[in-house]
Amino acid sequence: MAPSASLENVPAANTPYFTPAQDPPAGTALHPESAPTLFQPLKIRDLTLQNRFVVSPMCQYSADDGHHTDWHFAHLAQYVIRGNALTIVEASSVLANGRITPEDSGLWKDSQIKPLKRIVTFAHSQGQKIGIQLAHAGRKASTVAPWIRTGGNSAVAGPDLGGWPDNVWAPSAIKFADGFAEPREMSLADIQELVQGFKDSAVRAVKAGFDVIEIHGAHGYLITEFLSPLTNKRTDKYGGSFENRTRLLFETIEAVRSVIPKSMPLFLRISATEWMEWNGEPSWTLDESIRLAKLLPAVGVDLLDVSSGGNNAQQKINLHPYYQVNLAGEIRDELKKEGLDLLIGAVGLITEAEMARSIVQENSNGNGGGSHPGTIEIEQENGQKTQADVVLMARQLLREPEFPLRVAHQLNVDVAWPNQYHRAEWRKGQKI
Repeated sequence: MAPSASLENVPAANTPYFTPAQDPPAGTALHPESAPTLFQPLKIRDLTLQNRFVVSPMCQYSADDGHHTDWHFAHLAQYVIRGNALTIVEASSVLANGRITPEDSGLWKDSQIKPLKRIVTFAHSQGQKIGIQLAHAGRKASTVAPWIRTGGNSAVAGPDLGGWPDNVWAPSAIKFADGFAEPREMSLADIQELVQGFKDSAVRAVKAGFDVIEIHGAHGYLITEFLSPLTNKRTDKYGGSFENRTRLLFETIEAVRSVIPKSMPLFLRISATEWMEWNGEPSWTLDESIRLAKLLPAVGVDLLDVSSGGNNAQQKINLHPYYQVNLAGEIRDELKKEGLDLLIGAVGLITEAEMARSIVQENSNGNGGGSHPGTIEIEQENGQKTQADVVLMARQLLREPEFPLRVAHQLNVDVAWPNQYHRAEWRKGQKI
């Protein structure tokens, strides 16, 4: 006798191998009407995230000529199966000389599509979404992996280590710091090659099946270097004024947007400040980030991922748990004042359930907005007003890949777990 349909171990659709369907995907609130915003769905163009947890790109320095390996699959899969709505693959260089190290991820040639497609297929089989960050390291390229460096200092990767210290690009020939290569000022032809590289890599990302593309304009890499008057001393149309210093970014956005589907979200990560205001010279500041953010909706950017720093070795950061979240909140406030539709992502030191909840909570007096048993109230200036639409995390997920599931438990939100892990769910009220 044929088994009843109700007893079938239903397979995931559109997957070339058997894996059980996850319906709903892990991390989905089972009672969304009473869940806090953190566990409410978010629609971005045609993409819907079942919660507000996003995995930040995390460089692993473990690729083979830019190609992902089993390490990358194992690294990324742990976040996919544990309830993060969107996982973003690490900074992947659009040109070979744009890697931070010779072992960086890349998407500058077609052969790099296949291993990326493997993790994309797996993410989709779990009902989850996956993106990729496209990048060029600029003057911070051709170094060795961080665990090889001595005394915390960087070190140049020479040709014997697969590096390219004689072909490191920057807007101006200004070295980042000791232990980095001497960059050369990019020609107009180099700039055209770079923009084409982003465009071609975006085409490959679409072929791999990614749901989201993020342009890396943060942390002192090439686009950041063009934005900052400290590192961009050019006298042509790519240097000087705000309009000129942002020109490369807007050309890159236009190039990427032109080759991806209208339904596909486009993110941008920036450093909201260089943390160089102290030195009295013009630098990239929060005010310029706000000015930039106001221009992004019109060119097809859907979410601004707000980080900071990384462009100057002399930066002075006032470090506290909300040092970057507050930057995101200020940008979001200014956009809301003008009725501009741009989602905001907050990053950095998000390690606790109540902090994550409060950053994105939209209605402190409505369903799911009040405090939950066992959580800690946080003062308004530290996140009780809505600061962002999603939270992006990296180091906390390295320590605790199941962070979204733990947060749900601590906030008393019932969420779906992976079918195969259902016996591991914490008991109601269990302290963890």
